[in-house]
Amino acid sequence: MDATINSGAPRVPWNKDKLTGQKSPLKLKEIWAIRIRLQLGAKTRDLAMFNLASDSKLRACDLTKLRVRDVCLGTRVAPRATVMQQKTQRPVQFEITEQTRDSVERWIEAARLSASDFLFSGRIHASPHLSTRQYARIVHRWIKSIGLDDTAYGTHTMRRTKASLIYRPEEWRGLRRPPLNPSLLARKRNARHLLETKQRPFARVPVPFVAAEG
Repeated sequence: MDATINSGAPRVPWNKDKLTGQKSPLKLKEIWAIRIRLQLGAKTRDLAMFNLASDSKLRACDLTKLRVRDVCLGTRVAPRATVMQQKTQRPVQFEITEQTRDSVERWIEAARLSASDFLFSGRIHASPHLSTRQYARIVHRWIKSIGLDDTAYGTHTMRRTKASLIYRPEEWRGLRRPPLNPSLLARKRNARHLLETKQRPFARVPVPFVAAEG
């Protein structure tokens, strides 16, 4: 029996007509534009998610799996939190600003969440927390709401935004930005120290001349 040849349409690449590569961070005026729109629209969950994503600089897979106990001490949101990263299996600590703490506390109170609950629940019953795809759609909706082209932005935008505001090129010209992972920075510093130690010439100590006796 002759093999049948599939004459269907060719497969379309997933990245056709899409901008790939590093996503752009948000500027300060764009951050406030999104915050104001979320506040005016009474989007309590989205405002808490936006603020926490900016402060924590977490990946989407880590942000969507946050539980209430990860960011709270008792009934209050802590000023600092530590989360185990899914990709690297390393803990990362981040600061939670007062504005973010207020928005997260309002969301926890409005949603009546307990300490063991996921901070951002999903709409699908099979998944107790928000999926990364749902989070990506929410981020694109934020970008579109202020009139930006959402193809140049993504979930990694939220991870890069705070770092780009802290280390501005015009203020830190000539300086290299440290990586987001503090442990990677420490390893590079140790490697540079070892390299400098190996290349450092040995000090030449003069040996005093002692005359032979007899």
